[in-house]
Amino acid sequence: MQNKAKLPIGIENFEEIRTEGFYYVDKTGLIKELLDNWGKVNLFTRPRRFGKSLNMNMLQYFFEYGCDASLFQGLAISREHDYCKRYMGSFPVISITLKGAGAGDYGTARDMLCSVVRHEAMRFPFLSSSSKLSCEEKNQYRKLAETDAAKGHQSGLTDEALINSLYVLCALLHKHYGQKVILLIDEYDVPLDKAQQFGYYDEMLLLLRSLFAQALKSNGSLYFAVLTGCLRIARESIFTGLNNMNVFSITDVFCCTQFGFTAEEVRTLLAYYGFEKSFETVREWYDGYRFGDAEIYCPWDVINYARLLRSEPDASPRAFWVNTSGNDIIRHFLEKATQGTKRELEALVDGGCTLRGIDQNLTYRDLYKSIDNLWSVLFMTGYLTQRGKTAEGLYRLTIPNQEIRQVFVQQILEWFCDEAGRDGSALDDFCEAFLQADRETAERMLNMYLSKTISIRDTGGRSGRRESFYHGVLLGLLSHREEWAVISNAESGDGYSDILIEDESRAVGMVIELKYSEDGDLEKSCREALRQIEQLKYETRLWQDGMETIFKYGIACHKKRCQILLQRD
Repeated sequence: MQNKAKLPIGIENFEEIRTEGFYYVDKTGLIKELLDNWGKVNLFTRPRRFGKSLNMNMLQYFFEYGCDASLFQGLAISREHDYCKRYMGSFPVISITLKGAGAGDYGTARDMLCSVVRHEAMRFPFLSSSSKLSCEEKNQYRKLAETDAAKGHQSGLTDEALINSLYVLCALLHKHYGQKVILLIDEYDVPLDKAQQFGYYDEMLLLLRSLFAQALKSNGSLYFAVLTGCLRIARESIFTGLNNMNVFSITDVFCCTQFGFTAEEVRTLLAYYGFEKSFETVREWYDGYRFGDAEIYCPWDVINYARLLRSEPDASPRAFWVNTSGNDIIRHFLEKATQGTKRELEALVDGGCTLRGIDQNLTYRDLYKSIDNLWSVLFMTGYLTQRGKTAEGLYRLTIPNQEIRQVFVQQILEWFCDEAGRDGSALDDFCEAFLQADRETAERMLNMYLSKTISIRDTGGRSGRRESFYHGVLLGLLSHREEWAVISNAESGDGYSDILIEDESRAVGMVIELKYSEDGDLEKSCREALRQIEQLKYETRLWQDGMETIFKYGIACHKKRCQILLQRD
């Protein structure tokens, strides 16, 4: 294992991966596909963490003057001799990423855009003394590359200069080299996402619309451009007048295997590290995305799990992708969900699908305006995927894998607990019923709460996962009492009890064991839970902690029904 290639966690520099001993899944076929399917401006929309930035960096290294051909040795594009001879190392390339050009206010975000342009301009210092450029053109370059010393930051561009910056840089490079420019813009829509969040959307939209119009429309110095992002954002005409634009979304077949990993690529990677037996686990947790007509795995997840396996060969899969940013989109979805929508969500979490039309031309302004828009956003951002279309053009949407299912369940639990917490007096009554051994009231109120949430049944047949959802619901409700010590999955007696509660002021302890009733016989499952408490002596820890009165609760759930049985000590 020590001699195996390193796994490239978070590395988006193609040269570093190829020269520093990292494992690389060959995506250089993207080069040939781009050239074979010519478009002046090409936009790829994919969810985050599917290799967009690494692919853009790979394109830069291939096309840019000074290309090191050894970086591509043994890769798919190296076998395309005519393409390599004609295109490799044959262009000036401007490459920027806007993923960091977002802030809490417009002024700071604008400064960040200026900084992005300045740092890219600084890669071409020879322009300041180029014999091919006029004095005025050299001064234009210096203004792009200089820091505004008076202000102490890189914002020394007027609005006009910033809007024209990419166009001007293309023109200067074109004139210097006598060759048109390739323009790469990664994560083009991040500034709009941030602007929508912080309330300066119209200003940022106008700025980017003008910047892109100059750089991409009627730019005589442009050979071709490639952009990446999560959303297309066409409705508000951010790409005004670009009739020569190719848009390749997750529903298009073109380049569908060039972002993310295919099953064959995952098998090869796992075999290389000796983890072939983990393939089915990886498939269950990280596969399930459908781009065009291809089944795709999330590369971020696969690489992170492979690294985990190298240190812990028996490690269980974890949620890697969903922990790289917030999951507010699901929360917005739940807040707008109607009763019918909640039924659809229950079916999705249980492994089913729902039929929905998808609008891929949404704007960031429109994302959260309606539940219909939110279905589309969940699809385009990777929380849902598609399993084909009906004759009417509706997509069969489903949750792609166990990782995404886990985040849905977690968000549902958090939303439910927040909703329940809005009526603090009712929650007090619920908790007090447990404390007073009022089984009937506790049962009635728990049934009431379950009727309001989204049930998780899990058609995969894993009762443990079903029980864990109801466990989470009950834990969230009972944690309302801040003066209680509420302990989950605690070691006590000869095992681990679901929930232990200690009320020190009254010296009252509670043991709660939950069961999911497969056949709907709630009383039988309750008695099974009470037997488990007795056999494994779950009350031991409570006695040791000084509790004088102990109540034992066996709780059984089936869909949105529950029953509670009580035993006193």
